[in-house]
Amino acid sequence: MRWNKFRLKTTTEAEDIVSSMLMDLGIQGVEIEDKIPLSQSDKEQMFVDILPESQEDDGVAYLSFYLEEGEEKETVLAQVTRELEEIRTYVDAGELTIEESQTEDVDWVNNWKQYFHQFYVDDILIIPSWEKVKPEDNDKLVIHIDPGTAFGTGMHETTQLCIRQIRKYVKEQTKILDVGCGSGILGMLALKFGAAYSVGTDLDPCAIEATYENMKENGISKNQYEVMIGNIIDDKEIQDKAGYECYDIVVANILADVLTQLTPVVVHQLKPGGIYITSGIIDDKEQTVVEAVKKAGLEVLDVTYQGEWVCVTARKS
Repeated sequence: MRWNKFRLKTTTEAEDIVSSMLMDLGIQGVEIEDKIPLSQSDKEQMFVDILPESQEDDGVAYLSFYLEEGEEKETVLAQVTRELEEIRTYVDAGELTIEESQTEDVDWVNNWKQYFHQFYVDDILIIPSWEKVKPEDNDKLVIHIDPGTAFGTGMHETTQLCIRQIRKYVKEQTKILDVGCGSGILGMLALKFGAAYSVGTDLDPCAIEATYENMKENGISKNQYEVMIGNIIDDKEIQDKAGYECYDIVVANILADVLTQLTPVVVHQLKPGGIYITSGIIDDKEQTVVEAVKKAGLEVLDVTYQGEWVCVTARKS
């Protein structure tokens, strides 16, 4: 199916008003492009390896919306134009020009699959479900990962640093907590390394579906791995549900700025003598995380590197 795409140029001051107007007219799925910097709250909600680069805010915003080919676009555009002129009377809405183009109906959720292929982390083969294990890889430790709309394929340096540290410290009865679990790769690999139980937390609801789908592909049952959605930093319910002093390993592959807030909280989830593995740390943030770890009363055991990324491993006394 082909769609008519309309890209409306306005201002950041007016983008919320214009977006609401479009939705009031029955137009769903408005895309907003602007250069407004992320707030501190926004950054804290992004459990990712590195924040996207931002540019200086120029006050311009673009709102894109779509109409199916065959819809009465002239009628809809007339309504939009009328409403825009009304908005212009009480807010600086900028040019309010509209560019029209056509686009195909693309399955964006699955389109990424053409770019993700099997690869190795040491003797571990990480492979999507739509590819087959080659005979020469039968001696490898195999894990099937389809990240879907959740974060984490294992390709990033920070994930690989965590994988190696988990393998180093995991034991047969290990219980592990993965903060920001994404696709579930770290918790599942811990089980494959011999851990007894994994728990994952994430802010993204897609993490539950992605992790449980990956567990199914790897023959891992729900009585081996539990996923919960919420921010363990400030959500007492999630802290209580995760439990206190019950994890042999806590791993967090997230931003350094988030780790400084997480560490004094999640130390209470660790058993005495438990191992804390952190990554997502760009090299110039190493000392910040090391200081946060020490301030929380943990003993730094190991600092490892891959490219410009750092992994700090510590022990609770």
